[in-house]
Amino acid sequence: MRRLKVAGASIVAAVLLLTGCASNGEEPSGGSSDGGSGDNDLIIARAADAQSMDITSVHDNNSIKVGQHIMETLFMITPDGSSVEPWLAESYEISDDNLTYTVKLKEGILFSNGDEMTAEDVKFSIDAATATGAEGWGFVNEPIREVVVVDDYTVEFKLDQPYAPTLAVLAMFSNAIVPADYDGKTKEEFYGEGPIGTGPFVWREWNPGQSIILDKNPNYWQEGKPAVDSITWSVVPDASTRELMLLGGEIDINEEPDWSSFVNLQKQDGVTAELFPSTYMRYMSLNENYDYFADVHVRRAIGYAVDRDAIVDTVTYGNAEVANSIIMKGLPFHDDTLEGIQYDLDKAKEEMAASGFPDGFSTKLLIASGDSEQASIAQIVQASLAEIGITVEITQLDPTANKAARTSMDFEMALMAWYNDIADPDQWTSWALDADASSRAAYTDWRNEEVVALNKAAATETDEDARAELYKELQAIVAEEAYITMFYYTPYKWVVDDSVKGFHVTPLGNYHLEDVTISE
Repeated sequence: MRRLKVAGASIVAAVLLLTGCASNGEEPSGGSSDGGSGDNDLIIARAADAQSMDITSVHDNNSIKVGQHIMETLFMITPDGSSVEPWLAESYEISDDNLTYTVKLKEGILFSNGDEMTAEDVKFSIDAATATGAEGWGFVNEPIREVVVVDDYTVEFKLDQPYAPTLAVLAMFSNAIVPADYDGKTKEEFYGEGPIGTGPFVWREWNPGQSIILDKNPNYWQEGKPAVDSITWSVVPDASTRELMLLGGEIDINEEPDWSSFVNLQKQDGVTAELFPSTYMRYMSLNENYDYFADVHVRRAIGYAVDRDAIVDTVTYGNAEVANSIIMKGLPFHDDTLEGIQYDLDKAKEEMAASGFPDGFSTKLLIASGDSEQASIAQIVQASLAEIGITVEITQLDPTANKAARTSMDFEMALMAWYNDIADPDQWTSWALDADASSRAAYTDWRNEEVVALNKAAATETDEDARAELYKELQAIVAEEAYITMFYYTPYKWVVDDSVKGFHVTPLGNYHLEDVTISE
């Protein structure tokens, strides 16, 4: 069903005009200056607004998904998420010692300001991303010692030691290519006033708390794309309202609805509720600065006590898969044969009896306020741990305070989630397993030198079979240590009007709206 824009735009109009429009007052670099109200304008409703367009530093997925349609990378993940392929790059060569990656650029690709992309822009962009360090995403570039401009269309990446995920890292959103020297602006001006890139869409305006609108890039390097004239990401916090807007033909796509809404929309005509394979895992961090969580028997007891099948059935209506390994499904080297620690109440009681806390204890579980999925999981965890003598008090903090508490390790247990940004497990495993990294081992302070050594060896091993063996051993040790309680792998859930064709989400969560068409 294709929406009737004029007759059915009341809710969208109310959302966009509630507090008035606030743009930078400039015309976009191409495309229409009219609002996203034509038959070929794509409207996506989402629960929350973006936070920043600075893709080198922002950790907010709503921001990242917008930025990826303006700024592009040298390489791109394949649709199935298994590898990467050249994008702005034409080709590449790897030296025999695996220490130099020589990348040839496609010629004639223009930024939306009309300037041609060259190797100088690539060096500037990668160096700027690296400079953000642990505060941004620069840490993923640490293996790259130097970026060298060979000529206008050739760039070399120099490494001190082999690093298997190098191409995957160059495909990460934070390494998107922008004009050198930010097109004569400061970094803050460049990202704050509307960034420039080579992507299929160009900046129009941002109405904070309401919408972001991008227009079609008329000079996009992929001939015939994009097919739509504009994209509007409309902020509609209430799930029921987004559902009604989709069914009423006022939006085209409902972005990541909650599970209740998704299941309801599966039953409706005129829309398609789609589940896409992901690298997304829900889990619980156990802060080992508390004596009971430093006890491996307590951690295993918790792992055995939590009924993951009940969580999957109750929270996701059976649409997720119980987690077995630290390396998520959807990532290379996931060990599907590993059983892991699964629900077994008798074993849970045996582990508690063997621990230093056989009579149990009281603890607190931190969740994000307003997150219905976390709230449901927390209630099941609370009931499950009561069976082994652990009394759980559920505490809620708003997302900002919640993040601050996790970062400062000011919590006992906390519900967490992760999905990967590169087509390689190293981004996650290095963050989640090495306590000397910025996460302090996924906010647990767990330290295991053997696991860290295995992870570092896997990152520098370029033979795929040898890497697989290293990751297999790593996954088995982590499962037995139970340093986090893994719940489930969940697919991405989207609901799309049947008039929208070509919409696809990769296992990393990104999507290409330049491939989307709208039929009448």
